[in-house]
Amino acid sequence: MAKEKNSFFDYTVKATNGSSYELGQHKDKVVLVVNVASKCGFTPQYAGLEEVYQMEKGKPFTILGFPCNQFGSQEPGSNEEIQSFCSLNYGVTFPVLGKVDVNGENADPLYKHLKENAPGLLGTEMIKWNFTKFLVGRDGQVIKRYAPTTDPKDIVSDIEQALKA
Repeated sequence: MAKEKNSFFDYTVKATNGSSYELGQHKDKVVLVVNVASKCGFTPQYAGLEEVYQMEKGKPFTILGFPCNQFGSQEPGSNEEIQSFCSLNYGVTFPVLGKVDVNGENADPLYKHLKENAPGLLGTEMIKWNFTKFLVGRDGQVIKRYAPTTDPKDIVSDIEQALKA
């Protein structure tokens, strides 16, 4: 029988090159998880996310971007094209991983876990759009879910609070 996954750090996802990316490597860090897209009205949030990432550099914190093409086909590129776009247009240095589904029967197991542990408005689990954010504590538990409209800078106080926990 497979071990039940109770922590964010128990999951393995796909890296850009298709290899396994163990989330356990971020154990004891605060992690901000974001489903991202290159052709979305919220795409400029990449700049804000990178700013927050740089602001928290040197602390046990990281941001993980998960490209998703489920919302208006706004992430049509290959993993390599997405990496290039993020780097060239927004100077992104935080990890942007392999493309995933966040909703539906093919949703990545990590996203099923995040949604179950931090439902959205009125208890709905479905992610409604790109740039939905989840803050995960150093213990691997989901702390909070943020709407796509939430500016990354508005999450800094929650990140700082989580770092103290």
